[in-house]
Amino acid sequence: MSQRTERVAGEIREILGGIVVRGSIKDPRVRGAGIITITHVRLTGDLRQARVFFTVHDADQAALEKVRVGLQSAAGFMRREVGERLRLKVTPELTFEIDHALEQEDRIEQLLREVAKKE
Repeated sequence: MSQRTERVAGEIREILGGIVVRGSIKDPRVRGAGIITITHVRLTGDLRQARVFFTVHDADQAALEKVRVGLQSAAGFMRREVGERLRLKVTPELTFEIDHALEQEDRIEQLLREVAKKE
C-alpha cells in the first residue's frame, strides 16, 4: 500500500470509529451490540473500495454476523460522513467484515500454553 493509501485508510478508520462510538448508527443490530471496535481498513489502490474490519468484544459468531449486517445496512450513511470529512474525489464504497485476528491470537496463546505445560 502506498503512503497516501495508508494515510487515507487510517483517516477512514478514525471517522468510522467516531461514528460508532458516538452512537450515530440507529440500527438496533448495531446499537445494542456492545463495544464495537473498527480494527483496520484496507483500501484499493484507486481508493474506490474499502474493506472495514471490526470486532465486538465478548460476542459470539451469531452476534458478530448480526452486527455486520447492521453496519452494512448503515454503509451509505457512513460513506456520506466519510465523504464530507475527507473531501476525496471519489468516496470509497464500504464493505464490512468481521476481524477474526483477536480470536486467532487467543487460540495461538492457548495452544502455546498447552505445549509449555507438556514440556
